[in-house]
Amino acid sequence: MKKNGFLILSIAATLLLCLAFSAAANPKTPSATMAPAALAVAAPMPPPHPRVEHALEAMRSAREHMTHAEGEFHGHRDKAIEHLDAAIHEAETCLREP
Repeated sequence: MKKNGFLILSIAATLLLCLAFSAAANPKTPSATMAPAALAVAAPMPPPHPRVEHALEAMRSAREHMTHAEGEFHGHRDKAIEHLDAAIHEAETCLREP
């Protein structure tokens, strides 16, 4: 009877060790599957596109010129400044997007 108990105990210990080593070799825990998603969030932003940066600089310069231009041009100067503000805002949003 003691031999059967020892045999069952050794078989159970062997099975537990096999399961433990196989689980360690191939983890399927939720944290292991969530790690790539966490890395994607922490990825650095790509560098700004040089042409968009250049366009922003040109639009800001144009806005400055229009602001200091003499005359109202029947309201077209103010409308052009509004459109430049909207374009500058869109270009800045473009730079923030991945």
